[in-house]
Amino acid sequence: MQANACLTWRVSSSADDRVFKALADATRRHLLDRLRERDGQTLGELCERLGMARQSVSQHLAVLEEANLVSSVRRGREKLHYLNPVPVHEIQDRWISTFARPRLAALAAVRRGAEGPMSDRPTYRYVIYIESTPERVWEALTDADLTASYWGHSNVSDWRPGSRWAHRRIDGSGVDDVVGTVVEAVPPTRLVTTWGDPPEQPAVEGAASASRVTFELEPYEGIVRLTVLHEDLPDGAALEEVGLGWPAVLSNLKSLLETGHVLPAAPWEMPRV
Repeated sequence: MQANACLTWRVSSSADDRVFKALADATRRHLLDRLRERDGQTLGELCERLGMARQSVSQHLAVLEEANLVSSVRRGREKLHYLNPVPVHEIQDRWISTFARPRLAALAAVRRGAEGPMSDRPTYRYVIYIESTPERVWEALTDADLTASYWGHSNVSDWRPGSRWAHRRIDGSGVDDVVGTVVEAVPPTRLVTTWGDPPEQPAVEGAASASRVTFELEPYEGIVRLTVLHEDLPDGAALEEVGLGWPAVLSNLKSLLETGHVLPAAPWEMPRV
C-alpha cells in the first residue's frame, strides 16, 4: 500500500515538474496566451505573432505538449494547436486550498488595481462577426471613401503611429468632429487611436482627456471577428451614447462588406426605442 502511494506521488510530482518547467519560460507563456485568445492555430500563425523562426516555436510547442498544456490535431496538411488548461487547474487544486482562494483572489485584485492604470472611467466593448477578410475590414476602417459610405464621416489619416487622424464630415465643410492620434497600427490585425474634440473647439473647464479606441481583427472560421474596445470614456452618459453608436456603425459596415451596400437607412438616424 505504501509502495503504491509512493509511486502515485512520484508520478504526480513528475507531471507537476513538466508543467512548472514549461511555464517557467516567457516565450511558452506567450504561446499559451495566444492560444487563449484564439484556439486552434497553426504553427505558421503562431510564428507570425511571435516573430520567431518555425524551428524555435516548434521546440517550445513540444515542451508544452510534453507537459500536456497544449494538444494538437491534424486537419489535412495543417496541424492545429489547442490550449489544455487541465494541468494548471490540477496544480491550483493541489497547491491552493479552498479556504485560501478568497483571500488570494482579493490580493490579486488589489495588485491588478495597483499596477493597472489609475482610472475608473467607463469602458465599452463590442464584438461583431463579418463575412470578409481581415484585409478588407482593415481597409473599410481606414479608407476615407469607404468610411464615408457607411459611417457618415470620413476617417482621414496616413495611419502611421504618431500621426493625426480625423473623423471628418462629408458635407464639404471640412469640419472634423473628432480628432486624435494613431497610437498603434498593425495591418490588418490591430489599430489603436485616441479620440478627442478638435483643438479649435472652446475648452471646457474640467473636461476629461481623450478616450481611446482599439480595433482587433481576427480570422475566425473563415470570417472575421472584429472587437472594438472604447476605453476612458468621460462618464456614464458617454458610455450610453457609444453603446448606441458602435452597434449602428458596425452593422452598417457589416452590411456593406457582405452585401455590397449599406443598410436602407442609417441606423443612427432611426428613432430610438
